[in-house]
Amino acid sequence: VQLQAFGGGLVQPGGALRLSCAASGFAFNNYAIAWFRQAPGKEREAVSCISSSGEDIYYSDSVKDRFTITRDNANNTVYLQMDMMKAEDTGVHYCAAGPLILPCASVGSAVSEYHFWGQGTELTVSS
Repeated sequence: VQLQAFGGGLVQPGGALRLSCAASGFAFNNYAIAWFRQAPGKEREAVSCISSSGEDIYYSDSVKDRFTITRDNANNTVYLQMDMMKAEDTGVHYCAAGPLILPCASVGSAVSEYHFWGQGTELTVSS
């Protein structure tokens, strides 16, 4: 099983970036995928979740209306388009996969719901 997150880097406030999460080794189409982030000295927090079908999506309040999560089941990849970025978006971003039974909006932010985790990609928003 492998989840590889990439696309991080340095971006200015107000800028945009797209993260990708490439998956292999498990039944990707049956798993919800989420993005979490962890800022230095802080706990890991959920950013967004997308159900296996792509029809059910969750965003944290801090990224709602700025970020867009999508998935390409044909290529086992999930994307996180981040626009209007802020300094508080800084941190290591992880993608995770879990066989969620309940909707993303209900349980998608819970770390315990996810079985597989990627290694993380670092993102810094700074001028």
